[in-house]
Amino acid sequence: MLVRVEMDQGRMNFWPFDTLPAAGTVISLVAYFAGGVALGVAYFAALWQSARLFASGGHTAVAVALTIGRFILLGGALALASLHGAPPLLAMALGVLIGRALVMRRLKEAAA
Repeated sequence: MLVRVEMDQGRMNFWPFDTLPAAGTVISLVAYFAGGVALGVAYFAALWQSARLFASGGHTAVAVALTIGRFILLGGALALASLHGAPPLLAMALGVLIGRALVMRRLKEAAA
């Protein structure tokens, strides 16, 4: 039995960039990027704390809670950004990578 599924021609994201003025698009992408940087700094700082707790034999429950919280926070934020389309998702993902670089630079300077 063959079932035919018809899809409408509507957009699949909730916030179309076509209706925003150019300045609004740029401002929103900068906001997603800044949010991604903050999210990246928080994520990788929590990763460092989890690694320190596991290595020092600290509270395992706290380390596991940090790990679960990191995954939920990052996954949820990127999923919400993806609902607004590819440009916000890419801006936020780039921000996360920049946040990672900032944390790694700070940890490298602290170790030296």
